[in-house]
Amino acid sequence: MNKTLEKIAADLKAEFGPEIGLIPTEARGEVSFVLPAERIVAFAAALKKKHKFEMLASQTAVDYWPQLAPRYHVVYQFTSVSRKIRLEARVPLDGNDPEMPSLIPVYPNANWFERELWDMFGLRFTGHPDLRRILMPFDWEGHPLRKDYPLGYEEVQFTFNYEDIEVRKPRPKE
Repeated sequence: MNKTLEKIAADLKAEFGPEIGLIPTEARGEVSFVLPAERIVAFAAALKKKHKFEMLASQTAVDYWPQLAPRYHVVYQFTSVSRKIRLEARVPLDGNDPEMPSLIPVYPNANWFERELWDMFGLRFTGHPDLRRILMPFDWEGHPLRKDYPLGYEEVQFTFNYEDIEVRKPRPKE
């Protein structure tokens, strides 16, 4: 981990105290924080204002089902272009209907990321101005990247099962 990132990590640990965890990943010299959902907006604001992390580079999620506590981790990648450093924050969420605050007031580009997480995982973001589907059709039921989402009915076709698949394949009515 470089000196700048060490100083930022120490400052954030001092500011947010014991409620955030630090996971150093020595392989790439990066640092990852784990913090509760109610602190993510203040954490992101501190990163942007005090430590010059100008960009929310990505926001995604991981589903740990069948584990329910925590079932999800929302993963944020913050980038400081001027300092050429990256920092990760993870927010664990419990249960089947998780909710957390939106980062749009701090990073406006979180809008698209949060809509995608709602669409694919069913994660709700309070304070989001337009939380609706972005990838799936509006009438779609369910959230396809959840591990408990039912898989499709059609088996993958290989040379050894061609005849079986051909018999069951749906055909348009003539």
